[in-house]
Amino acid sequence: MAEQDVTTQTAELAAPPRPATEFALATGRRKQAIARVRLVPGKGTITVNRRAYEAYFTREGLRLAVREPLVLSRFMGKYDVIADVTGGGSAGQAGAIRLGIARAILQLDAAQRAPLRGAGLLTRDPRMKERKKYGFKGARKRFQWTKR
Repeated sequence: MAEQDVTTQTAELAAPPRPATEFALATGRRKQAIARVRLVPGKGTITVNRRAYEAYFTREGLRLAVREPLVLSRFMGKYDVIADVTGGGSAGQAGAIRLGIARAILQLDAAQRAPLRGAGLLTRDPRMKERKKYGFKGARKRFQWTKR
């Protein structure tokens, strides 16, 4: 009797598969940039701060970084990406959106974990700007030393 109760409870706790019409929300961070990403079923348009991502990111390398998780998981033409990103520069923002898209894909399809992890798309890059120290010109650069 107790075994049956335990299996019933675990079956209730297991998340049901998500329907295709459902969307996913995720957050990505890189350097000082924070991106809130939504994946919605659609035609594959990518919008960053209410602008087309081609107009927002002028460098092709940054556009490629944003598309990478979608291409790898074959979600490119199936979902629209809506990203709101603040802080940082263009490279940091592209990295934050990339992490957010990868995390959102994982919510929609857990089977994508292995290929996304293999490509390093689920790892948050911990590198941040090093703080300036007193007595120094910057984080590591010193003032010019004179002998006399």
